[in-house]
Formats: sequence, C-alpha cells, structure tokens
Amino acid sequence: MAALCEHPHDRRIGGRHPSLVQAFRGPVINAPMAEILLFHHAHGQTAGFLAFADELRAAGHVLHAPDLYDGKTFTDLEQGVGYAKEVGFATIGERGRLAADGLPNELVYAGFSLGAMPAQELAQTRPGCKGALLFSAAFPASEFGGSWPPGVPLQIHMMEDDEWSAEDLPAARELVATVEGAELFLYPGDRHLFADISLPDYDEGAAKLLKQRVLSFLDNIE
Repeated sequence: MAALCEHPHDRRIGGRHPSLVQAFRGPVINAPMAEILLFHHAHGQTAGFLAFADELRAAGHVLHAPDLYDGKTFTDLEQGVGYAKEVGFATIGERGRLAADGLPNELVYAGFSLGAMPAQELAQTRPGCKGALLFSAAFPASEFGGSWPPGVPLQIHMMEDDEWSAEDLPAARELVATVEGAELFLYPGDRHLFADISLPDYDEGAAKLLKQRVLSFLDNIE
C-alpha cells in the first residue's frame, strides 16, 4: 500500500510518542477491537459520516452511530446548526446520553463538531471509558463537571485556521496540557468537517491522515 500523503506543516501537540504516526497496518488478526459510540456533526448523518463509520467497522471495530437528528440532514452547516439550536443543545446532549444506555461501559466515545459535545461528556462522566476522539471541537473539562478521568486516552483533530473551531482551540490545548498522553493534531487549512467526503469541506490528504491516526489510536486501546 502506498504511503499516505502527509501535509508538510501538519503539527502534533502532546502525546507520549515522539514519532509521528505508524503506517496504516489494517486490522491485526486476533487483536482486541474497540467498541465505539460515534456522534454525527450538525449536518446530520450525511453519506460521508456514514462512510467514515463503515471504514472503522471494516477495520474490525464495533461501532454504534446513533442519529440525534431523527433522520434529518442538512446540506448547509448554518441550517444544521440552526436546527440544533431549535431542538436545543441540552436536548441533543440528552439524546447522546440516552444513546449510551444499554451499551457496555467500556466504550470509546467519538464525535464530529456538534457530536464532540456528547462524546466528551460521556467520556468524562460515564464510568469505564476506554478513550475519546474529538473531531473539529473540544470543550474545557470543567464544562462537564470536573477533570478528565485518569488513564483515559484522548485524541483531538482540528484545522489550524478553521473559524468554527477557533473558539475551541484553547480548550483543546488545555486538555492536551493537563491530560497525560493526550494528543492534538492541527492540520493546515481552514476547513471544518474535512474528514466528511460528502461535504465541500472535505480534504483528501488531511482526511486520510486523520483516519490513519484514528486507526492507530484504536489499535492501542487496551
């Protein structure tokens, strides 16, 4: 398999390992796979979001992707955010918490943008969390009642000049500074949902590198 394209100015902040990222290895036979609860962004469950979920499943992971929008999707991000405001962010958060009911405690929580909110809340408040993946958003740990749970690995991905993520970047940096082993990957560019192949924000090189890093992260979940 050809090496994945890596942006020359991509930066990694934090983490335990000085090297960049391991080459994509694919699923390891007989290796324990992660179980993931993945939340969609403000566009809803787009074709690109579902494709991303399917790629993680294809790597051998168990993945749950609840629909917090009752089947609605939006081509325009402003419209999607407007719908979330209409429903209420508290209601969106409650739907995220309910989505975890009946699932094992030992989950990796992941979310894109709007979906990072329930993902981070569950990672901090639901016992047994195995890890968290936050894409294009992050919140101060105090937002959800306290500090990051000890020993829970965290990976955050953002573009450096994304206006939508700009207000979240200080929180992301704070998490990386205070959570042992946490990683913040900053990609060059100003796109928000750059890993969703069905949206205009899609950036092929950054998306491939993000997926590679996510799969490496999941491979190391204990």
